[in-house]
Amino acid sequence: MPLGANKAAIMGVAGVSTGDVVLLSSQTASNSASISFTSGIDSTYGEYIFRFYNINPATDDTGFLFQFNASGQSGYNETLTTTMFRSYHTEADASGLGYITANDQAQGTAFQGVNFSCGNGSDESCAGELHLFNPASTTYVKHFYSRSSTYSSGDGATDFFVGGYVNVTAAITDVQFKMSSGNFDGTIKLWGVK
Repeated sequence: MPLGANKAAIMGVAGVSTGDVVLLSSQTASNSASISFTSGIDSTYGEYIFRFYNINPATDDTGFLFQFNASGQSGYNETLTTTMFRSYHTEADASGLGYITANDQAQGTAFQGVNFSCGNGSDESCAGELHLFNPASTTYVKHFYSRSSTYSSGDGATDFFVGGYVNVTAAITDVQFKMSSGNFDGTIKLWGVK
């Protein structure tokens, strides 16, 4: 997609197509425990993107998490297999790159972290996106990946990469986001990709 078309797609309004991406809904958290998307995820699009902006936790040093419900299910506890790695650089000039074993899952049902160590200062937050592919399929597992940038509680920039799949063949219809501890502020927008 040309850069101009991508810019137009990002600046669209709910239900209006601008290029290949359609904004379906937007939710804003204000000291909220969670945000759930329980409609709009179906066979209309082959890919759905959740973009999150200025996620500021009430509790310092926490992670931003997500989980799914398959059609007809509740509890946000689907079986996930995931992987995570990060790169970071702090204001004190410490840096690193590595796989994060403590934040992956092998057939786990817990909420998956998009990141961890998000700071709760007035100028600290995280932002990024989660891509979910072909959620309406009743044949294949559902693949996803996330990329996010975090102003960490250790006063540094951290770039997180998460990938995996929901190990169910039932359609995925709901997605929930929350912090690993406490409430949060911020905005999450749901986009469909043609």
